[in-house]
Amino acid sequence: QVQLVESGGGLVQAGGSLRLSCAASGIIFRNSAMDWYRQAPGKQREWVARITSVSMTNYADSVKGRFTISRDNAKNTIYLQMNDLKPEDTAVYYCNRVFPVGSWGQGTQVTVSS
Repeated sequence: QVQLVESGGGLVQAGGSLRLSCAASGIIFRNSAMDWYRQAPGKQREWVARITSVSMTNYADSVKGRFTISRDNAKNTIYLQMNDLKPEDTAVYYCNRVFPVGSWGQGTQVTVSS
């Protein structure tokens, strides 16, 4: 059974940085492409970034150039380095496997104040 645990969120001022982590278990992590998503209050969950099993990356236009996704296969963990944060980045951030999608974790709250 896939388990995903997100952490690293918090309250930060606009222009600041945070680094999110997502620890995965119950999957062959090194073979898995992984995504970060986020959900802002009153909005649908949106895709943020992807990293493949060979560490190729892709980003939503809204975060390109500011966010960096990475992985550590030894720790079964992916990361999301978020720089130059904006108030519109405020959301609960989630990770998941690309396919098949697993159960969603509890997410980690990121709040960016202006």
